[in-house]
Amino acid sequence: MIIDCHGHYTTAPPQLAAFREAQLARLDEPGRAAPAMAPVTDDALRESVVNHQLKVLRERGGDLMLFSPKASGMEHHVTDPETARAWAEASNDLVHRVSLLFPEHFAAVCQLPQTPNGPLDGVIAELRRCVGELGFVGCNLNPDPSGGHWTSPPLTDPYWFPLYEVMEDLGVPAMVHVSSSCNPAFHTLGAHYLNADTSVFMQLVQADLFGRFPGLRFVVPHGGGAVPYHWGRYRGLAMRMGRPDPAEHLRNNVFFDTCVYHQPGVDLLTQVVDAGNILFASEMLGAVRGVDPATGIAWDDTKGYVDGAGLTAEQLAMVYETNARRVYPRLDALLTAQGR
Repeated sequence: MIIDCHGHYTTAPPQLAAFREAQLARLDEPGRAAPAMAPVTDDALRESVVNHQLKVLRERGGDLMLFSPKASGMEHHVTDPETARAWAEASNDLVHRVSLLFPEHFAAVCQLPQTPNGPLDGVIAELRRCVGELGFVGCNLNPDPSGGHWTSPPLTDPYWFPLYEVMEDLGVPAMVHVSSSCNPAFHTLGAHYLNADTSVFMQLVQADLFGRFPGLRFVVPHGGGAVPYHWGRYRGLAMRMGRPDPAEHLRNNVFFDTCVYHQPGVDLLTQVVDAGNILFASEMLGAVRGVDPATGIAWDDTKGYVDGAGLTAEQLAMVYETNARRVYPRLDALLTAQGR
């Protein structure tokens, strides 16, 4: 089985975007009533994925995608908690419905209603709702809800601990994924995403977070940002600070995906990071669409790069399936119940 651990609902029906526009308009005019999203039929949901994510997943040999709301659309920089709650619920409910319509091909991962330095009670409540009531297998956690201004404490700060306790209790990992950038110095897709991946890894190197939360698991997307390219720097800094080697310190808790869009990049990732800490992913129909004119291969057709990285059959099985089932135990239970 080939499991893609990183997919977003970038083709959601227009009612979702219209609902968001109405939400933001209400914040500009507080006297307006809270908006409600227009109904979305099952047929509209089918149309939104059948000729998009589902078609491409099948064409490229994938079996199942972990599916979450559009990352850049989470917009956690909007400070109103009630708006964040309603937006996360609407986005997650559509993802849930897609997973019910296509249970063999999509497993749901939730957006959290974060706000900059806001309380985590609502975040925890939505996580419990999605996992306990709707059967979600994971969540996306934004380490910078401010949108590129980095006003929140690092992920190793006690601020986050109540959420981690619930994540451990529920047995769900988090993909560490920022949303849109509000800082013109950081392009959302080309800088902010990768800055966050790299910054979070260094936060984890410096602290003993997993001594306190041994069951906590993070997936660092986009191949870890700059991490594989500068692995020697991180090892050297860790030793200079008296910290353990990151390869050992983070082995059971931090994982990288394969959203790296050229062969040399995936080659480097698989040479530097142990195969047991790599999960296959494409983020298809997301940040980088189109075909590389030098190769004729779609940028986000990452399976071709993984197949070409020289991994053994055992390593490929880990990257394509068994690592995801281990990191996402609720996914494993879901697949087992389906006889897979």
